[in-house]
Amino acid sequence: MPEAIEERTLRAADIILKEGLARLILLGNPSEIDRISNQLKLQHINKANVIDPIYHDRKSFYAGLFYELRKHKKITQEEAIEMVEDPLYLATLIIKNGDADGEVAGAMNATGDVLRPAFQIIKTTPEAKVVSGSFIMILKDKTFGDDGILFFADCAVNPVPTASELADIAIETAKTANALTGIDPKVAMLSFSTKGSAQHPVCSKIIEATRIAKDREPGLSIDGELQADAALVEKVGRSKAPGSPIAGKANVLIFPSLEAGNISYKLVQRLAGADAIGPVLQGLAAPINDLSRGCSVEDIVNLVAITANQANDNK
Repeated sequence: MPEAIEERTLRAADIILKEGLARLILLGNPSEIDRISNQLKLQHINKANVIDPIYHDRKSFYAGLFYELRKHKKITQEEAIEMVEDPLYLATLIIKNGDADGEVAGAMNATGDVLRPAFQIIKTTPEAKVVSGSFIMILKDKTFGDDGILFFADCAVNPVPTASELADIAIETAKTANALTGIDPKVAMLSFSTKGSAQHPVCSKIIEATRIAKDREPGLSIDGELQADAALVEKVGRSKAPGSPIAGKANVLIFPSLEAGNISYKLVQRLAGADAIGPVLQGLAAPINDLSRGCSVEDIVNLVAITANQANDNK
């Protein structure tokens, strides 16, 4: 947790340590962490491993690791030392060296700042062609998805994915859904058209993405293009897409663009009162997850628990 001088982060860390959800490394000035923790009357922070990014005994080691990883970009050793003083870069280097399993950040930092060191140092898994972000949506109405659980993607990373990228996002989100909740993923590739009801190049892209995903992962339950109501409501699905194995039964929704995905998850969260957990980043070689800067303490606790589950699944 590289934002350990942030109040919500410390409150969440105290809960995580109390409940034993994960072992934590807090990156930040130890005196400042103690001051805030005492002010908040937190009782379990002393169970965490606290590392001062400026002064710690492995600073030279991590600077050397960063230099070796990035010297092809013409950085100097002095620049490497300066970069590892940034908690976001230090966090990824700790993970790269196998000294931690994952990272949760974003309460203080923009998504781009969280992802940049992850892309540079952690990189993607060999099979992943794109990094994306999914949200676990937990609805009050249990008739949708898998007992009210839906996965939305991509809601965090790719503004206008290609057909190939959409296929990869669908495959990775299905894996995430199964790994984190055990559900049998049923993937709907969303559009404003259902099975040719409208003709447009953006619909054609969804059809092509569905074909690519089926070719890459023949055992995946996936269909498209589907409108949202056809994907989620059984009666509508039977009417608009008769014979579809997914229509009316989808629990993984893949949106045609970041714009559509991000707007949709926020509307469902605010108007339907759904819990939105994430974004859970997919495709990276280690679980690094990004918070919204408007996150709650509960959001941080939930995302740390998910990150721990991802790390266990990787192992």
